[in-house]
Amino acid sequence: MDEALKKQLLGSRRAAAMLRLCTTAQKDEALHRIGDAVLQHADEILAANAQDMAAARDNGMNPIMLDRLLLTKQRLEGIVAGVRVVEQLPDPVGRVLDDRVMENGLHIRKLSVPFGVIAMIYESRPNVTVDCAVLCLKSGNCAVLRSGRDAAHTCEVITGVMRDAVAEAGLDRDCIQYISDTSRQTAEELMRAKGLVDLLIPRGGAGLIQTVVNTATVPVIETGTGNCHIYVDKAADLDMAVEIVYNAKTSRPSVCNAAESLVVHRDVAAQFLPMVQARLNEKHVILYGCPEAVAILPGIEQATQQDFYTEYLDYKMSVKVVGSVKEAVEFINEHSTSHSECIVTQDETAAEYFLKAVDSAAVYHNASTRFTDGGEFGLGAEIGISTGKLHARGPMGLDSLTTTKFVVDGQGQTRG
Repeated sequence: MDEALKKQLLGSRRAAAMLRLCTTAQKDEALHRIGDAVLQHADEILAANAQDMAAARDNGMNPIMLDRLLLTKQRLEGIVAGVRVVEQLPDPVGRVLDDRVMENGLHIRKLSVPFGVIAMIYESRPNVTVDCAVLCLKSGNCAVLRSGRDAAHTCEVITGVMRDAVAEAGLDRDCIQYISDTSRQTAEELMRAKGLVDLLIPRGGAGLIQTVVNTATVPVIETGTGNCHIYVDKAADLDMAVEIVYNAKTSRPSVCNAAESLVVHRDVAAQFLPMVQARLNEKHVILYGCPEAVAILPGIEQATQQDFYTEYLDYKMSVKVVGSVKEAVEFINEHSTSHSECIVTQDETAAEYFLKAVDSAAVYHNASTRFTDGGEFGLGAEIGISTGKLHARGPMGLDSLTTTKFVVDGQGQTRG
């Protein structure tokens, strides 16, 4: 392992040992200072972001991905508002999850405790730098942050500001670390840093996530890839469905909870598809349809099989016509990434079947998939959206960043 990286990770482990002993008040003071510092250093952060934005434009980054990279004064204020919410949330560390006295007199408690060192590999999302750091700190974990090259200047400046704020609060500045080397080699070393990193969370596109899942030897929580579906049932309020699809697809197409695939019941397809196309045309959304959809909307493009598996992160959407809610569920379970799926219907029986049968982290009835978010779910913020089934699933807030420890009190008992 590179010596500089090893030194950083050893620093994180030392800081983690200290952080386990910190009080809630100490952690909250550090969070408060982080929020203040981000606002105080806004001009410095925005200047670094302008440098990253200029380089990204020169490198041909598309406008939608540029929006993910962009910071403004308003966005920084929104980030700090999220820090304030996390500061006010209950401390997840030390919760008693189970408490029992056995027949032999042993008193056994199951407590929530920090993981220790949590590493995050992410792409062009500077806000993730703050979200990850404050969620880790509040949950008693040290954060090791490694952004993509596109956001490197911004993230390094933000991390420096947060490290100084943590130190001013009396904590070890190594509670938050930033890996400035954005090379593939360093990323792979981080993925294999067993014994130094307790948990690794990738946050970005499908390529990044699969690379981490396939390469890492440290524990990984798979997050983020969102091939999200909206199924418009034959009993749907079609005007409602149009607005849900429009919001889920176009309000922010670069995020993982944006809808990528539209599934429509055959009985309403001829009426609904022209309605939703007219609305989506306002944002110049390109549709890729199955043969039935193309027959109804002759101007749209013919979908390939790959289109139905694709997370576009763009003003693009696949369209599939089906004959029943059962067929819709089978299609979604085959093609989705287990992120977020929605049914639009006034038929409660169809809704109940869909919500039970779809195998995804979040399922909706008559609401946009864009709500799959830690803040919208009342978690304050999120470190990512887990699409796996082990440890955590869906938006991961503070509670998802703890593991458990059994504490056993006895009076000299021995086992025969």
